[in-house]
Amino acid sequence: MTLTQWFIFFLVIQAIHFLGTWKLYVKAGYKAWEAAVPVYNAYILTKIINRHWTWVILLFIPMVNVIMLPIIWVETLRAFGKNKDIDTVLGVVTLGFYIYYVNYTQDVTYIEDRSLQPRTKLGEWVSSILFAVVAATLVHTYVMQPYNIPTSSLEKTLLVGDFLFVSKFHYGARTPMTAVSFPMVHDTIPKTKLKSYFSKPQYPYFRLPGFQKIKRADIVVFSWPVDTVNAFHSAGDGKYHYKPIDKKSNYVKRCVGIPGDNLSIVDGKIIANGEPLALPKKAKPQYSYNVTGKGKGFNLKALYKYFDITDAIQVEFQDKNGNLVKGGLKYSKLNQRNNFQSPTGKYVFSALTEAGAEKLKKHKNVVSVERIISEEKKGEPGIFPNGIKYGWNKDQIQNLYIPEEGKTVDITTNNIDLYQRIIEVYEGSEMGIGNTITTSGNQVLLNSQPLTQYTFKQNYYWMMGDNRHNSEDSRYWGFVPETHIVGKPVFLFFSLDQNAKGLMNKIRWDRIMSTVGGDGKLKSHKILVFVLIGLYIVGSFIWERKKKQKEK
Repeated sequence: MTLTQWFIFFLVIQAIHFLGTWKLYVKAGYKAWEAAVPVYNAYILTKIINRHWTWVILLFIPMVNVIMLPIIWVETLRAFGKNKDIDTVLGVVTLGFYIYYVNYTQDVTYIEDRSLQPRTKLGEWVSSILFAVVAATLVHTYVMQPYNIPTSSLEKTLLVGDFLFVSKFHYGARTPMTAVSFPMVHDTIPKTKLKSYFSKPQYPYFRLPGFQKIKRADIVVFSWPVDTVNAFHSAGDGKYHYKPIDKKSNYVKRCVGIPGDNLSIVDGKIIANGEPLALPKKAKPQYSYNVTGKGKGFNLKALYKYFDITDAIQVEFQDKNGNLVKGGLKYSKLNQRNNFQSPTGKYVFSALTEAGAEKLKKHKNVVSVERIISEEKKGEPGIFPNGIKYGWNKDQIQNLYIPEEGKTVDITTNNIDLYQRIIEVYEGSEMGIGNTITTSGNQVLLNSQPLTQYTFKQNYYWMMGDNRHNSEDSRYWGFVPETHIVGKPVFLFFSLDQNAKGLMNKIRWDRIMSTVGGDGKLKSHKILVFVLIGLYIVGSFIWERKKKQKEK
């Protein structure tokens, strides 16, 4: 919806509120017109229901306001003596229109100094849940959100099974765009195949001010720009389902290119503005290596522990027909104790750090270790925007400009595929404009008009995984718009290795309660956190005990 449409919708809501409550305003000692003035009528209503004026603010916070509405309906009914369970139920299930019935047909009396304590167990139960949901939604949407690492693209820094807190306020919280959504879930209601939201209406994009800008090498959570995943919220009909920006699948990668950068990838290494990308010490880029072995092969536990190998290994062997094929040895077996051996002595280590590769060269059963690097100018299908045309592949990309807000670039038929999705989608249909790019001979057309230059309306970023050959990232789907930025991972509160045996072995004790950012080695603060939690519990117990003694 456009701002004009939202304004009209807002006026309609105000009219509905006025028609359904003006008599109740009068019975509470106010003027009928006070029920009609936008915002002011909400302030007066808080006085009528004997609640703090800050409730007005909650009514204008996206996502929270949807939860606040049933609370307001129930509180309004209680202010006029409608305290029964049936009143609470009718107030909610009729979407507040039960108040119309009370307003026009019931001779109710305003209770000025009513108790704010619910009269029934159902009322108390409903109130407690709604207030808890409001508080949790505020934190989840605008402050901090839990997130689970599902893939190995940032292996070594973030492991599969890590549970993080992602800060929304570092880069500025993005207000929800879906106006009506099941609180604190993403695109699917848990344990169902049902969408958790209505696609319409939608709020315009808006981001609160942050206190930090995205820097090169930051780890960032963002909405996957080209999300076509429908399994999260469909019955598996195989069709593409449009997702609003804030309901697209969340990804976590490292930002290697910021707005205005000229980016290149040379032999898998990132070059930003002519300089190698400076990474924090915690970052450990991994590459693929061909390994030639001898003897009895490798002990899996040793590979896992001493060579820091935590992702798949491929071995070459002969199938039943005598053909040489490669088979994967997955992460799930890498921390077991048994040995493994390739019949041909050929291995591919697909996620090995450079330091790990140097150590592996000294292994008694290793003949050679050679890094796998895609050849320069040998285009690879699937690389953004057209690997074959540009001669780009996962290890080689040259002179890629990262678009910056307000900056203008020349547009030709030779480079339009770099910016077509930006113009049509990120600054087009998703922003409510509806742009269409076509070509005619050597000319590019925007909405049938010649286009020779284009000025970007927002910032863009280039995101990549540290696990270079095992990461679906910007190399395959392009730029990440600023509208899609979710937040910054700041705290790792739990980590679980699903492939380990035994509950205590599954918990990665050295990782829990540790910070994600910063330089140096990972440092767990679990003892400090547990002590603070213990002090809080003891303090709460003492405070409650003193409170009860005073009441006696």
